[in-house]
Amino acid sequence: MITYEYPFNERIRTLLRLEDLFEKTAHFAQEDGALEHHAALVSLFEILEVSSRADLKMDLIQELERQRQTLLAFRNNPEISEEALSGALYEIEQSSAALLAMHGKIGQYLRENDWLMSIKSRAAIPGGVCEFDLPSYHWWLHRPVDVRREAIEGWTRPLLPLRDSAAIVLRLLRSSGRPKNYTATLGQFQLNLGGSAAQMVRISVATEEPAIPEVSANKYFLNIRFTKPPAGEIKARCCERDVAFDLTFCNL
Repeated sequence: MITYEYPFNERIRTLLRLEDLFEKTAHFAQEDGALEHHAALVSLFEILEVSSRADLKMDLIQELERQRQTLLAFRNNPEISEEALSGALYEIEQSSAALLAMHGKIGQYLRENDWLMSIKSRAAIPGGVCEFDLPSYHWWLHRPVDVRREAIEGWTRPLLPLRDSAAIVLRLLRSSGRPKNYTATLGQFQLNLGGSAAQMVRISVATEEPAIPEVSANKYFLNIRFTKPPAGEIKARCCERDVAFDLTFCNL
């Protein structure tokens, strides 16, 4: 199955973007090539931009506290594993403490590094990090693999509380819903939500199914239009047959 996630608010969009960027940074940092390490650094710069929202850290702290209070209500419930509950509470408390320990503006230590900021500004220009533009960066990319990797991990490490906290919130959000099977007649599907609140919807389609969901939604209606995969067409074309899919509404 291929799962598509569609956030309904800016906070969840931000968390999903951070999740994707942290995964890319970690993946490329573990590779050995200079090009991969450049990709890791570019992803780190994007994390810096996405996390620049002034209220992001406080949003995460408040959400983690809300989830902690929810879990505390399950204490002494015979249907709930006390060990699993204690583990989840400990994880939330550790992540909250790590966020609180992040002083000042997120990523300020990176902004104060003039060399990194010169790379960041040039990386926004197509072909802007060629050796004749940034000879010092060209030299760094020829440093030993372990030296480059250690540097990238050192620049990323202070931001990891954001990654860990976002991972907890997204994991709880994804597990909050139960999938239901639906069929989009001739590629079109509409559902009356009746004003119910949701923070994200997940759409799962069989991997072999040549259909891509396009979603538009508000608190009253959900519209899904399945289109054919691009095959040289200038404009996406709607599927002209029924498409089976799983739909999950997620809300904390």
